[in-house]
Amino acid sequence: MNTQALMAAPTSIGALREDAGKFLLRASIALLVLLHGINKLTSGPGFVIGALERAGLPGGIGYGVYVGEVLAPLLMLAGFWTRAAAGIVAFNMVVAIGLVHMSGLFALAKQGGGWALELQGLYLAGALAVALLGAGRLSVGGAAGRFN
Repeated sequence: MNTQALMAAPTSIGALREDAGKFLLRASIALLVLLHGINKLTSGPGFVIGALERAGLPGGIGYGVYVGEVLAPLLMLAGFWTRAAAGIVAFNMVVAIGLVHMSGLFALAKQGGGWALELQGLYLAGALAVALLGAGRLSVGGAAGRFN
């Protein structure tokens, strides 16, 4: 843990709010994606492997879902190598959209209106925002931590 970063208190309420906002965004995206990863840990990556094989890709790369939905969200949650981890989550979402959700790319939801891929879109946009913003001070790596 970077104690120097933790000891350096934000100089204003605005800085504290900014760091709290970064934490809230980072933690919410990480936890929600991690829940999908926990499902893959308990049921296996068979669905992902099948989708890859149907697309003509090697099924073995489906095990990468554990990186995108377990390891990367855990790193994001901790605030360690946050930008890289968020980039991996974003890439994971692009792959998921490309393999499974392309039919909904230009469609509206059947119930309630809205975009058919709004959940996937929010995960992707949130991960990209975290990759651009970094972790902030409320993280293991601190604001100046490596890849934060």
